[in-house]
Amino acid sequence: MFNFWKKNKNENENEIKDSVDDIVKDENDTKAVNDEKEAKDEKNVVDTAGEEAAEKKGLSFFERLKEGLSKTKKNLTEQIENIVFRHKKIDDDFLDELEEILITSDMGVETTMDIIDYIKAEAKKRKLEDTSEIKDIIKEYLVNMLEEHEDKEELNDVQRVILIVGVNGVGKTTSIGKIAYRLKDSGKSVIVAAADTFRAAAVEQLKEWCTRAGVDIIASEQGSDPGAVIFDAIQAAKARKTDVLICDTAGRLHNKKNLMNELSKIFKIVDKEFSGAKIDVYLVIDSTTGQNGIIQAKLFAETCDINGLILTKLDGTAKGGIAFPIVNELKIPIKYIGVGEKIDDLQDFNASDFVNAIFE
Repeated sequence: MFNFWKKNKNENENEIKDSVDDIVKDENDTKAVNDEKEAKDEKNVVDTAGEEAAEKKGLSFFERLKEGLSKTKKNLTEQIENIVFRHKKIDDDFLDELEEILITSDMGVETTMDIIDYIKAEAKKRKLEDTSEIKDIIKEYLVNMLEEHEDKEELNDVQRVILIVGVNGVGKTTSIGKIAYRLKDSGKSVIVAAADTFRAAAVEQLKEWCTRAGVDIIASEQGSDPGAVIFDAIQAAKARKTDVLICDTAGRLHNKKNLMNELSKIFKIVDKEFSGAKIDVYLVIDSTTGQNGIIQAKLFAETCDINGLILTKLDGTAKGGIAFPIVNELKIPIKYIGVGEKIDDLQDFNASDFVNAIFE
């Protein structure tokens, strides 16, 4: 099986190199199409909010999470249950098949190897032989791994700045609106800075979300200097003693160098003008992209000190397993997860609920 690992590892490394070029090319080729689609999606969100509210009325968030992760569950858990049925003993053949299932279910080679090592150690320690015990051991490992990287720091009287980064199309705009809504609903005062001044309709979409969330927005015209927008928003936040300033940023990988330079400029402005605030950088990742999520995280980590992840579009994806290698390999906690388009469909991440939604 080592050769299988090695083969996949080498393939993954080559895929990362090739995918970076592919992402850059795709971002450039489809920018106009994505802008038009996002504008339509925003309208659909507003138009269908009432319908979705009626449809999901009475469902808890955990129930919606289970429903949203049903494809991921089918892709991962049902395959594990099939080999548990075929194999009664925890032997090399069983572990070989389990490895292949985990690797091909977006767990990645590194995380898969860690899970297999944990199974071997725990099976020996607990004197386990029956494969029916395996699912609980996997769940245990995954919950422990996710919780190990959780940031449980409590912030009360400290002003905060949350910088939202990510490529176009991952759900940055909607995530900002939903986070703003959650913070406002919890009693915090919020200002949003619309610093993605490059993408068509980005500012208008963000204004719509801020109106729905009931928070103020600092914005300028398309093509304006993003740094100037951030500067003005910081001055407003300081003057009004606002609890949280949320900053949108551009996500154009098709012009990667300029994008990263622009992000660096924004971070410097925040550090200089709002040094007394607690600064967080959250990366938004579209869960449906699978392994490309890790590639994007590594690209942004070259410029940003990312300390939180937001996983969007978990509802209906078979690639929800990507959450585990992203946290395991990058050591960055998941802060929020999204399982729908409603304004309250973005929730705090809970490791136990997430794992149980996949494995129950």
